[in-house]
Amino acid sequence: MRLPQEPSRILRFKPCGKMSRMDFSRITDDLYIGTTPSVQDYNQLRDLGVKLVINMRIERRPWPDPHKPPLSLLWFPAFDSPLVPIPIRFLHRGAHAALKTICGGGKVYAHCAGGRHRGVAMGAAILVAQGHDPLAAMTLIKERRSFADPFAFYIRPRILKFARQWNGDLKT
Repeated sequence: MRLPQEPSRILRFKPCGKMSRMDFSRITDDLYIGTTPSVQDYNQLRDLGVKLVINMRIERRPWPDPHKPPLSLLWFPAFDSPLVPIPIRFLHRGAHAALKTICGGGKVYAHCAGGRHRGVAMGAAILVAQGHDPLAAMTLIKERRSFADPFAFYIRPRILKFARQWNGDLKT
């Protein structure tokens, strides 16, 4: 008996015959969160309408996109560690770029290594920038990506701090 695949999980074959696994979830019509895409995965993201890829991994810079026109790639090298918090300035820069992309009709793909913490923090920041309450944003991400952990003891405070600053910026 074959079990149906979860719709957010995508398996692709690379030209050399090896499988590449890009695991992602659609959070909203404009936002996807997942794992690191390979160069071969860029066409799939492009087919989804993604125009901006935000990489939150310190250990791997984004692969250049050789396609014309290339996807916009941002790299915010952040650690997945409670000892080194995600810089709030990264979340601000990513949220501003995401809003610009979304207002222009594009979609955004935020990722880290496992799609559980750093990419999720960026995704939550984007949702907050779009007007979501921070706790509602975290809950939505958790509902759409079950193993995401926006409530982790070192991720939740970064999202909440971003939300306080972002909402404070909007009031001034």
